[in-house]
Amino acid sequence: MRCDWTALPESVTAGIAERVGGTFDVTSASSGDHAEIASTVTGPAGQVFVKAASGELSVRSLRYELAATRAIDRHPPAVLWQFESDGWLVVGTEHLAGPHPDLSPGSRDLDLLLAALKALQETPAPGEMWFTPAARLGFAHPAMNGETLIHSDLNPANLIVTPLGLRIVDWAWAAKAAAWVELALLVQWLIGSGHSAEQAEEWLTQFPAWTATDRQVLDVLCIDVGDGSDLERVRTSGVGVELPDSRT
Repeated sequence: MRCDWTALPESVTAGIAERVGGTFDVTSASSGDHAEIASTVTGPAGQVFVKAASGELSVRSLRYELAATRAIDRHPPAVLWQFESDGWLVVGTEHLAGPHPDLSPGSRDLDLLLAALKALQETPAPGEMWFTPAARLGFAHPAMNGETLIHSDLNPANLIVTPLGLRIVDWAWAAKAAAWVELALLVQWLIGSGHSAEQAEEWLTQFPAWTATDRQVLDVLCIDVGDGSDLERVRTSGVGVELPDSRT
């Protein structure tokens, strides 16, 4: 649950001020809830995105996201600093300025998503710290297992268009899985952005991991996830899965 900055102990605000060069202004993020504090902090040294957590679950989630972000190149914002004080874990990362992408059919931002996803599809998940597909999604299938890093929540709010391409934020649900799982989880966001099931399927054929996946596997996953109307449209066209309520 999000908290106001007045909930932070003086030692925490002082630690942030020291790292941003003095007095600072705060703009709270409009979405996300796995850390009590998530804000853009503007100080004499520039802008930093700050997350802070004190609850047991939120601290665990932020530690995981911190480890994940440090383990991955290119895609997430860089970790600039971290500290702990009076029961709070505080992390400052690179501030990414830019709009969220338009993923509607025909949008040029789809080319940015294509480039980012192709790079991510080739990114192995280092080590063994990651969520498994079963732990992340609540069900398992042998075809979901793999060595690829997947973000698993590529909704437009977690994507930022920058001059250097599309960047991906909020890695608290990163997992180690087969590459096609990321694409299957993207289907709901393509449909939500205006694609038909057929258009979503056609767009995903640009990825070898998608075209190589057995349609029967996709159908099994769709049945496991649920039976909502959008999911049924996807299932009957053989496109992929829809993830239940996502969290950031």
